Amino acid sequence: MEKYLIRGGRVIDPANGIDAVKDLLIVDGKIADIGENLTAGDAEAIDASGKVVAPGFIDMHCHLRDPGLEYKEDIISGTRAAARGGFTGVCCMPNTKPVNDCAAVTRYILEKAETKGSGVHVYPVGAISKGLEGKEMAEIGRMKEAGIIAISDDGKPVSNSNLLRLAMQYADHFGVFIMSHSEDKNLVGDGVMNEGFMSTKLGLPGITRAAEEVMIARDILVAEAEGKRIHICHISTKGGVQLVREAKARGVRVTAETTPHYIGATDEWCADYDGNTRVNPPLREESDRLACIAGLVDGTLDAIATDHAPHHEDEKKVEFHLAASGFSGFETAFCISNTELVRSGAMSLSDLVKLMSANPARLLGVPGGKLGVGDAADLVVLDPDRKVVVDAKKFVSKGKNTPFDGRTYYGAVCITMVGGRVIDREQA
Repeated sequence: MEKYLIRGGRVIDPANGIDAVKDLLIVDGKIADIGENLTAGDAEAIDASGKVVAPGFIDMHCHLRDPGLEYKEDIISGTRAAARGGFTGVCCMPNTKPVNDCAAVTRYILEKAETKGSGVHVYPVGAISKGLEGKEMAEIGRMKEAGIIAISDDGKPVSNSNLLRLAMQYADHFGVFIMSHSEDKNLVGDGVMNEGFMSTKLGLPGITRAAEEVMIARDILVAEAEGKRIHICHISTKGGVQLVREAKARGVRVTAETTPHYIGATDEWCADYDGNTRVNPPLREESDRLACIAGLVDGTLDAIATDHAPHHEDEKKVEFHLAASGFSGFETAFCISNTELVRSGAMSLSDLVKLMSANPARLLGVPGGKLGVGDAADLVVLDPDRKVVVDAKKFVSKGKNTPFDGRTYYGAVCITMVGGRVIDREQA
């Protein structure tokens, strides 16, 4: 195993209450020592002066498209892109082809990640229903035995409230939890962007916020009635944040995430009909963006997830209403979040690391999210003050689509390390 001595970096470890300039000695894949002026003659020295050393990011919500949709992304390219973005662990959603609704698909994902992935930990999320059809429950117990960490019909809502209730009971029994895609398809209709001034101006059919908020309310009420746990995915609206805030105040076992694009973009970005701005839920208005930021600041929203959703360029370079929903998010997550949350003064860098690392590890019940002696050396070296101009053509992901292309942010990922092995290092 490699042996490293990371010198002089600002170590930020919210889980252990550390925010100080220190050295880290890494031996046999684990953190052997943390302190000042450490020495290790046979270790490779990494100068982290002026940089930040933090626990590797953990993405609670992404799409690796594998199996079946490898022309968009696969486990090889997806985990390489995750590493480039500073992620040491990712949860991949089950809307693959075939759907991850049985143990065989779960095992395929884990085996391919182990043998061909970049080294990033891959945590499969199994389907709630067979084929994501919302009719019959998937084989939750067998998928759990194979290695899933949660269940979701992400990409499609579970419209049948009784199926959701039963799935909560089964999930609790098997030690997993539900990650809900909260969307009322009947309220979405033929909408393609947020319903409001911009949709009217552009002449595009809009999606009311109620399509998201009605189902968030439903999910919360079912979880409350059952006394079970539920996690709300990709919240984008002011009302959605408030529903979670009120539920937590009542003691409901609800957690929630938002994404960098909901804190960093609005529906005004759709003004030129660029298919790269089409996403589901859609980009909302400024008041929603600010509400999502406020929810992260006050703890209503527990984590920042990417909802990394790569597509082939032919699926995005079309008329807006025909464009596939989603875009690549691994490689821009930190710089957008750092710019919108830390450089704006909304929160500290330690708070951001907590949202992208410590909190996801805790919510998922997976290793990582901390840098204590004896912990696996899953970490990232960051330069939070470096200017970054997003260049989608240079993405490692197969999906070169993002509305952030060409925009300037602050925050570079310099090194990503998993188990004491450098899996991504920026080129000099």
